[in-house]
Amino acid sequence: MANHKSAIKRARQSEDRRLRNRSRKTRMKNVIRKLEEAMASKSGESVADNLKVAVSVIDRTAARGVIHRNTASRKISRLTRKANALSK
Repeated sequence: MANHKSAIKRARQSEDRRLRNRSRKTRMKNVIRKLEEAMASKSGESVADNLKVAVSVIDRTAARGVIHRNTASRKISRLTRKANALSK
């Protein structure tokens, strides 16, 4: 365990950030899962709504540095392609 005052604070900050990041990542995964379930049920309106929410959450997660912006871009691109293929 950390001995210096600054190291103790750093450990505390790291733990807080870890929990916050985990929460954000979990939210992102849940939104993606919900979108994929909507795509499986093939309900067009539901897919469009869920896609809009998913893109927003993924972008926000990347903006906060939890995931890399290229990873976010890739996820959004793949989900959008799947949703568009469903509407054709």
